Amino acid sequence: MELIFIIILVTVVLLAILDIMVGVSNDAVNFLNSAIGSKAASFRTIMIIASFGLLIGAVFSSGMMEIARSGIFTPSMFTFYDVMIIFLAVMIADVILLDLFNYIGFPTSTTVSIIFELLGAATCLALIKVITNDDSFITILNYINTEKASEIVFSIILSVFLSFLLGSIIQYITRLIFTFNSEARIKKYGGIFGGIAITAISFFLLIKGAKNLTFLSGDIKSWISANQILLIGINFVLWTIVSQTLIYFKVNILRIIILIGTFALALAFAGNDLVNFIGVPIAAIQSYDIFTASGVTDPTGFMMGDLANNDIVAPSYYLVIAGLIMIVTLWTSKKARNVIETELNLSKQNDGEEKFKPNFLSRGIVRAVIILGGLIDKILPKSLQLKVDKRFENPKKNLSIKDQTTDEEAFDMIRASINLIVASILISIGTSMKLPLSTTYVTFMVAMGSSFADRAWDRDSAVFRVAGVFNVIGGWFLTGISAFTMAAIVAVIMFFGKAYGIIGMILLLGFILFKSNQSYKKKKKEKEEIIISFTEEDIDSIQKIFTKNKKQISKALSKSAYSFELSIRGIEFENLTHAAENKKKIKKLISSIEELKSNFYRILRDMDRENINSCKVFVQSFGYLQNITTSINFINTSIHTYIYNNHRKLNEEQLIDLKSINIEYKKLLNHTSKSFANNNLNELESFDKLRQSIDNKISIALNNQIERIQQENVSQKSSTLYFTILTEVEYTVDRIEKLVRLYIDIDKQIND
Repeated sequence: MELIFIIILVTVVLLAILDIMVGVSNDAVNFLNSAIGSKAASFRTIMIIASFGLLIGAVFSSGMMEIARSGIFTPSMFTFYDVMIIFLAVMIADVILLDLFNYIGFPTSTTVSIIFELLGAATCLALIKVITNDDSFITILNYINTEKASEIVFSIILSVFLSFLLGSIIQYITRLIFTFNSEARIKKYGGIFGGIAITAISFFLLIKGAKNLTFLSGDIKSWISANQILLIGINFVLWTIVSQTLIYFKVNILRIIILIGTFALALAFAGNDLVNFIGVPIAAIQSYDIFTASGVTDPTGFMMGDLANNDIVAPSYYLVIAGLIMIVTLWTSKKARNVIETELNLSKQNDGEEKFKPNFLSRGIVRAVIILGGLIDKILPKSLQLKVDKRFENPKKNLSIKDQTTDEEAFDMIRASINLIVASILISIGTSMKLPLSTTYVTFMVAMGSSFADRAWDRDSAVFRVAGVFNVIGGWFLTGISAFTMAAIVAVIMFFGKAYGIIGMILLLGFILFKSNQSYKKKKKEKEEIIISFTEEDIDSIQKIFTKNKKQISKALSKSAYSFELSIRGIEFENLTHAAENKKKIKKLISSIEELKSNFYRILRDMDRENINSCKVFVQSFGYLQNITTSINFINTSIHTYIYNNHRKLNEEQLIDLKSINIEYKKLLNHTSKSFANNNLNELESFDKLRQSIDNKISIALNNQIERIQQENVSQKSSTLYFTILTEVEYTVDRIEKLVRLYIDIDKQIND
């Protein structure tokens, strides 16, 4: 029996490493978002500063891991076997859950996930004990710390609404003061702003970070707690003087604020959230030590009351190793960048492709806000409205075309500073009130509130951004429910399955992680296969844009040919799954063309006027590509619906005609694709022959179908589908020809 506990210990230690990796990948957004979004420094510099914060926070973090040992459940009510099952169930559920959120790119709370997993596993085993002992269900309260659970739920709701509200209000006031032309005003008021900002961040470090620093004595911590107002006053005077001095020497004080804030949040994250990753494994190791030291041989009879001893601390080398793993993960995790992209996409000042689709809730809220805004406009004096609007005018920056790429800053340093200041203040207040505010929830909602107040959510983007925020918030509440349920199920399987259940769950976890990694690689590969947009290397000249656009067209035509072939295969074999998967591929193709258009329109705004006529070609080409992919999508959707409704299978003659058309259509598209890829559109004669060939095939197919209808050999439904396919193919061929002739004409103009 002891061997199984060794296996459990080895597993939880390995899972602790994985948990740190997936946890940091998700939580990195908390301390990197503001610096990366505002381009306050190079990515390398930001990462170095964050790494120092992580290492220092981990090294000096508290060895007290009581939340994992006794904060959620009462150890004295459980046996050694019980707590080992609880700890392993928590780690398995946590790794799976966080990896899932990283995969989809949603920021979630590692604090909430670990607490609800502990609650789920412990509640499950408590319920088993109550039923086994034939006790009253009310006795479950003796096993579980219900006060802590209710406190966490309350803090979730409070942090979501309070963070958004304060982020909005403070950002709005700050923007009124500094406007988007902040250089002159920073010289006047930057010292005071810097004093407030750095004082807030310093106070955050003292309250949120210092309380867990082991090298500070209890007296010093008590003095800090008792003299908070004095410390705030001293810090404000000191940092105001320092900030004004730096401004005098032409140092960008906003950059300093952002980098200090990044360091502070990284330090606090490592110092406080480390328990989320290694608290449970350390508790498992300490449980094993307590059990072996007792001399008892029955793991199901030894009660774990000693686990609640507050004198138990984590060895320092555990903390150092955890800190180093955090840093390595921060530098290497690609999923972390996926989560960061989600938040930046929702808070960016500029427009562009939106990640989330609108829903009825986001549309309703935006419509309500528009109506409310209209009422406010009628009440407020026009002169006041004009003055306020002037403060929010965001002047177009005089950037080169090279700068108008995706590397453009998502928001300015004023907003980045406010994000860090408000988040620091809220977390400090919550900690001083012993309210477990989630760092993730606070930083995310502050960022959303500040972007809303900064008018980043305009009429063109608001419906997408609001939908995105609700998606993320929904994911947060789902975290608690999923964590509780998953840990409970895993605990039940292992408790009753004993060694077989434990080994089985460990193997299942390995399989899930393997499939997740394979799926992520596939997702990444598919993303790379999507038609790439313009980059700064491609847009130095109009000629480079033409070359890149031809490659984009080539790839779109090649994918269209493949999608049409899959559609024909789908109707031939009546394969519903095949048609559904093809629909996803076409949807990604359509989305990539939409992204191409958005990317190009941003570039178009700042192009030289002498290139405007040439730009018409790109607009038309994107339009033709949209026409083609929309028709391919319509064909596949019609086929999918036909199969889904279980209509009569197409007869052999119909399928022969369609497969014949597919062969000619594939030849046409692949030939055209290669011509664009090789920048060789002079062989118009070859194109005309292929065009004529497919026109003949379509004409023959139409005549054959009409004859079949007259002979009553086919159904109305199959005829409708058949004619739909033919007419849409004919339309796409016409669009392809227009696309080819468009570029032949422009090539002649360039050569002439």
